[in-house]
Formats: sequence, structure tokens, C-alpha cells
Amino acid sequence: MLKICAVPRGSIGEQLHLKKGDEILSFDGYRAVDEMDYLYADSLSSFTMELRRGEETFFVSVEKDESESLELEIETEQTIRTCHNHCIFCFVDQMPKGMRESLYVKDDDYAMSFACGNFVTLTNLSDEELERIIRLKLSPLYVSVHTMNPDLRCALLRNRFAGKIVEQVDKLCKGGITLHTQAVIVPGRNDFDDLGETARKLFSYYPQVKDLAVVPTGITKYREGLTQIPDVDGAYSAKFLDFVDSLNLEFGVDFVLAADEYYVKAGRAFKPASFYGEFEQIENGIGMTTKFTSEFYESLSECDLPKKKRSVTICGVSAATALEPLLASANEKIHGLDAELLPVKNTFFGETVTCTGLLVGRDICDALIPYVKKVDEIILPGNTMKEFEDVFLDGMTLKELKKQLKFKNIRVNRGGGFGYVKLLSTLK
Repeated sequence: MLKICAVPRGSIGEQLHLKKGDEILSFDGYRAVDEMDYLYADSLSSFTMELRRGEETFFVSVEKDESESLELEIETEQTIRTCHNHCIFCFVDQMPKGMRESLYVKDDDYAMSFACGNFVTLTNLSDEELERIIRLKLSPLYVSVHTMNPDLRCALLRNRFAGKIVEQVDKLCKGGITLHTQAVIVPGRNDFDDLGETARKLFSYYPQVKDLAVVPTGITKYREGLTQIPDVDGAYSAKFLDFVDSLNLEFGVDFVLAADEYYVKAGRAFKPASFYGEFEQIENGIGMTTKFTSEFYESLSECDLPKKKRSVTICGVSAATALEPLLASANEKIHGLDAELLPVKNTFFGETVTCTGLLVGRDICDALIPYVKKVDEIILPGNTMKEFEDVFLDGMTLKELKKQLKFKNIRVNRGGGFGYVKLLSTLK
């Protein structure tokens, strides 16, 4: 059920005599679940609404141009669909106590997948909800497939209903839904032979299934009592990348996309920007380094703002190899710039965790203490904090970091390679 909380003057909604407080029960006979039902209906040229006003229930027929809107403001009590799995590689299960509450929520919500690109497993969906995805054209979706072997998927996700993935992918693709898929790789379980079978089954739906991201299992030091999963080394990563390349050669397109971490561990050059297309899997760590680097050099070539300052940039251990030559280029191009890179070891989660996005405030603070009297500014990557709030994973705020370091000129880069050059070439 949806409640109308505002009807603008002069809107089509007002012309239809809709009022604040009216409750929308259904659209064209389908139950109104959340705002997506309204947004879909509002995109149509004609539909019927069932409403309730007080004790009265009535119907309203809508006829309009598809480009027009009822302009209603909708209030909905939407809850996040949570995960029904107990995956052997679950990162949330490896979280220590005392972090932000939201980090312990195992969301598995197809609405968030459509709206925000979150990955979902589809194991908590009823047949009715799968039909709703198709009916509302919620495309693209980001799906955590992991494997297309039903028995193995049930074992990896520890959910007896997880084996429905083959039928679900088939139904969604035939219903016109585009899928971006991923597999979290557990060495010895769903790599190599199984990954080959999974990739081939998914590629049979190409381009409806647009790509398959393969990412390593995130392993923290908080795995006591959990399934033991080996970390991957350089030799494994090199062999794995060779296998991924062989699959793409077989398919004739760049369909299987390996996470940047494999290239770092293997000591391999990253793929060019053309390999990643529109970088639709970038939140998965796919092509992030390539995109940042290309933006950096493009921006640096246009930089004409020489400044004199000493700067230090924080990064995770895995990003250091890629960032060091960028800083060398910036120091050469920007007159008077003395920029230094500070790779921070992750003592909080354990040194097996090397990505920048999982650095916490206290590790960053400890690493910076020797630098605060030597530099003019500190630059932090935006992905170490919440998207719209300056809070680190461990709950420390940027304000608290500045206070503990007694250093105010800490700037946050949320603009990728373009934003980084801008920060380096300007002094606050």
C-alpha cells in the first residue's frame, strides 16, 4: 500500500481529484508494493488505480501522454529484503563488533539492485516477485551467481533453495531483463573447471547477460569458526588470469572480467579502458585502477596550475603499485609539488585485506602520525568513507581524525582521477 502525501496544484493528479492521504491499493489489478509500482505506472499512457479514502474504496482511470506525470509525492513503508543465505565466503560474518550498525545488515534486495547496483542472490524471491521484476522492467539487475551448478551453489550459499539460479536466470533473460553477474571465487570450489561451465552457461544468454565479474574471496583475520578458505598468491592469480583470457578468446568478446586484485597479485599490467566498456562493474573492483589512471593522465595533461606544497596520499597496499607512477608524473608536471604515497597496512581486518576501500579510521590515523608535521595537506580516497558522509568503517569521523592528528588540512577525493589531479594542483 502506498499513501499520497502531496498532490501539486495544476498537476494531472489534482485534475483526477486525488487527495493527500489517499491510499493506493493497486495498479491495473496488481498490488501496490512500493514506489517502483507507482513510477512504472506513471511512465505509462493509461492505467487504472484502486484507491482507498477513509472507508471508501474506488477506482480511477488514467489517460495521459507517456511523457506526462501525475506528479504525486508518495509515502511508503519500504523495508529492505535481507539475505536468507549463510555463504561460506560472507564478508559480513567476518566483521568484528563495534562498527557501524548498517555494516551488519545482509541486504539482498532486488529493488536496491535495480536502483543502486547492489548484488543480489535471488534466493529470497517468490515466483510472484520474479514476475514483478519482469512486469516492472527492473533492468538491469546485478546478480551474485557464483556458480551455475545447482548443487554446488546450494553448498556455497548454504541454502537449499539456491539451486534455482538456472531457472531464474533463464526466466529473467527471456523476460527482457539485462543481468550483470558476479562469482566470488573460492579456490578449489568454483574456479577453473566450474567457472568455465558457469561462464559458458551465462554467455549462452549474451548480451542479455552482459558480463561475469570474478572476484577473490575477501578474507579477514576474523574467521574463527568459519570455513577455511585459502588466500590467493601471485602464481594462482597468474594462472587464473590466463584462464579468464582463454574464456574470453573462446567467446570472442570480453565477457569474463577479473577483479583488479588478481592483476596486482600476479604483477600483470591492467587491461585498457576499452576492455571494460562503460565500467558497469566498477563497484566490484573491476577496472577501477584503469579508469582512475586514464582520468588522472587526461586531467594532468590539461593541468596549468603550478603550486608549491608537500602532499601525502593514503591508499591501500594493493593500490600502491598503480599509484606510484601517477604521483611521479604529477611531481614532474606540477611545479613545486612534492607528493608522496602512503600505503597503509590493514591491521584492523588483517593484512590479507589490501584494498583501499576497507581501510579504517584508526589505521589511517596511526599511519599519518609521523607525517603531520612534514606536509601541507593530506589526501584521503573517498571510498574509505560512507558515500554521503565522512565516516570510516570503524565509526571514526573525519572530524575526529583531524582532531586526533591536530591537523586540519585533510581533503577527501571523491572525484576519481580527475578529482585527484585537482586536489594535487590546488592548495586549500
